[in-house]
Amino acid sequence: MKEYIVSARKYRPMSFDAVVGQTALTTTLKNAVKSGKLAHAYLFCGPRGVGKTTCARIFAKAINCQHPTDDGEACNECESCKAFNEQRSYNIFELDAASNNSVENIKALMEQTRIPPQVGRYKVFIIDEVHMLSTAAFNAFLKTLEEPPAHVIFILATTEKHKILPTIISRCQIYDFERMTVPNIVKQLKMVAENEGITYEEEALNVIAEKADGGMRDALSVFDQAASFCQGDITYRKVIEDLNVLDADNYFNIIDLCLGNKTADVMVLLDNIINKGFDGSHLISGLAVHVRNVLMAKDEQTLPLLQTSERQAERYKEQAKKCPAAFLYKALKIMNDCDINYRQSGNKRLLVELTLIEMSQITQPDDDSAASGRGPKRLKSLFKRLKSARPSEAKQVAEAEAHDGDGGSAAAVKAVVAGGTVAEPTPAAHHDDNRTAAASPAAASPLKGLKLGKIGKTFDNLRRRGEEKAVIESVEDVKDTGQRNDFTDEQLQMQWVAMCNRMPREMTGIAARMKNMTPRITDFPNVELVVDNQILLDDIQKIKGRIRNTLAMALKNTAMTLNLRLAKPEEIKRIPTNRERFDELKAGNKAFGMLAEQLGLELN
Repeated sequence: MKEYIVSARKYRPMSFDAVVGQTALTTTLKNAVKSGKLAHAYLFCGPRGVGKTTCARIFAKAINCQHPTDDGEACNECESCKAFNEQRSYNIFELDAASNNSVENIKALMEQTRIPPQVGRYKVFIIDEVHMLSTAAFNAFLKTLEEPPAHVIFILATTEKHKILPTIISRCQIYDFERMTVPNIVKQLKMVAENEGITYEEEALNVIAEKADGGMRDALSVFDQAASFCQGDITYRKVIEDLNVLDADNYFNIIDLCLGNKTADVMVLLDNIINKGFDGSHLISGLAVHVRNVLMAKDEQTLPLLQTSERQAERYKEQAKKCPAAFLYKALKIMNDCDINYRQSGNKRLLVELTLIEMSQITQPDDDSAASGRGPKRLKSLFKRLKSARPSEAKQVAEAEAHDGDGGSAAAVKAVVAGGTVAEPTPAAHHDDNRTAAASPAAASPLKGLKLGKIGKTFDNLRRRGEEKAVIESVEDVKDTGQRNDFTDEQLQMQWVAMCNRMPREMTGIAARMKNMTPRITDFPNVELVVDNQILLDDIQKIKGRIRNTLAMALKNTAMTLNLRLAKPEEIKRIPTNRERFDELKAGNKAFGMLAEQLGLELN
């Protein structure tokens, strides 16, 4: 039985022209061989499986070739080339730095550098995974690397350039290898399949190339695995089954369902995917790549960035015609947030489900109903209704109220609309509740259902405005609507803290100081707030109206008043130090005092 050799070894390049995806680098090395301008040390760095060690071997063979070709390739006919091809060359040494990383190993290497080559011009030392050398070994190697014998050339290869000492890097010519592109990998796999007599589907080779993640060696290994599973007939369905890759049809279906706002169907599809053993993070990352590809397919200029088969590219273009650009941008942002929060999430499946639900509602029309799952546009509709109300209508409302009773009733008009703005007059005293309930129909027609307190200047409303800059001038109290709900000191303090938490960012400093204050009910519903110093009192006085407005709405008592006063000297309590608190705790708790003495606890 003939010995089996894996494709990664069997199809390893033997010349510069056979190297895939490193054209610029191989051209530079061939020119160096042709001109004879060879450095004493080279550093090949790049991802795994891109040809670093292979190029080092080809370069070492070309350096010692007795009759190189005109383009800088080895002749493969001289004694030096034959010895290298038959793995019996004494001029080319390969050292694995992962297992030979000590100072003793480097000393043995330096002893070998003193012996000149018997055949050929140079002794070439290829040190693979050079970043695995210890710091002491690097330092021992440093002087030899800087000034080696004339017949010695070092070629260092590594996947982690950042782990090498800068003093080593500065003494080498650096060659950065590129990652393999999907088209280059697919082209190489087609050549291997034809040589091996294996039939294939191009979509299957694309899946293998994407699975390799830019490494040709990985691609050939996966190719061998797929060929064994498919028994010489590599198809798309068999490859995704063998490699446990999520079918791209799932991504196309999810986007189509999200465009149609079919949240329930998306949830069912997600459940089927998870039941097949796929992780939620894998689904989100794959879906993000899919959405990115759809976005690239919307423009002919970005179409070459897809790196997929022609058939798959056509599917991307068809879906791109149906997807608005705003939908794709929003979906990418939502999935990026999910990817960031996935690792810290306690319920990962729920996070993925919420992400897909949010994506399925991107194109959903605005809906103010509670069952829609979207935020109401209450303020937006409110201002539209206010804008549609004409000043003349508001004037008629006021006149109707004035004719209905005494002059005090006219002052009880809720609002006057003028030029799109709403003004609230000072409330009239002792307004009759029954007469308020019996307001004329004309007064309720354009402004029926409007709650002007919801659009007043409160801290909660200012916070919802977002970027709108906070205004700190004083505000008049809201009109007394007759609400007289009872409230306690505990309820007052709870709403006080909640108000401080909702204050705008511009008032973060004063909000933090206000949290340490405790408002008290003096003569219900009158509230008193004692302030420690005059400066803080002046600052709070500027927003007194807004504070009272917010508390009155939260406690549902529009008769509430707020009085500010400066604290008396005897009312100001000094904040105890940590030492004083510790001593007080020891004095008031004998058990704690005994524990502190036994353990030797002391507060510095």
